[in-house]
Amino acid sequence: MAELSKKGCVRTLLICHHDARLDREFLPRWLASFSELAGIVVVRDSSRQVWRRARRELKRSGVVGLLDVVAYRLYHRARLSREDAKREDALARQLEKLYPAAASAVPALETASPNSPEAADFIRKARPDVVLARCKHLLKREVFEVARTGTFAMHPGICPQYRNAHGCFWALASGDRDNVGMTLLKIDAGIDTGPIYGFFRRPLSDPEETHTSIQDRVVFENLPEIQAKLVAVHEGRANPLEVTGKPSAVWGQPRLTAYWRTRRAS
Repeated sequence: MAELSKKGCVRTLLICHHDARLDREFLPRWLASFSELAGIVVVRDSSRQVWRRARRELKRSGVVGLLDVVAYRLYHRARLSREDAKREDALARQLEKLYPAAASAVPALETASPNSPEAADFIRKARPDVVLARCKHLLKREVFEVARTGTFAMHPGICPQYRNAHGCFWALASGDRDNVGMTLLKIDAGIDTGPIYGFFRRPLSDPEETHTSIQDRVVFENLPEIQAKLVAVHEGRANPLEVTGKPSAVWGQPRLTAYWRTRRAS
């Protein structure tokens, strides 16, 4: 593939979770292959944050809904996670060939929140043009407005139809296979409401593949195209897509009842 931008033309910074293997290991290699990777913010959630998410889910879904969410997680761990791990290993082997390990160390900060004062200070000192946020946190304005070009999310779902969490799961659960994919968007103060710069999909050929594996593939099998789009946005050659008039909905965590409805339908 022809080089899209000379290294150093754009300074990038990555925000990701410590236990997101593909994000933590291969997104830095990918960013370093076409940009000057200025830093990595590694988010390690505390037990308090996990409980906060559980309380939010309880408030949103009620007791029955929360139990449905927990049931899916337990089922996934017992019955689906082993195959997901095999698919992740296979994808990792492909990425190792495409993106060798970076030669030089990149400054990194580990924090409990990307909105912490130390994270905001780290990002400001890195002076990024583009921040790529692969995290579950809603970023504060003083964080997402630091980057000169913008802070971008690779959202697992097609927006605005599948905003918030696990868009690929809910598209599959809704029988909306044409909208199983990833959205590249610029983060604003809303929940996945910022300007949209691209939709990225991959063929769905395996009925046994889970949304977790699909959400990995729609990112990591589209990295060259995502690179081209990010460079175009940074250089002022890309405009946001028009999505006015499309339905918009905020979704949540996967539920076992929805999963089984999808399985029966398929």
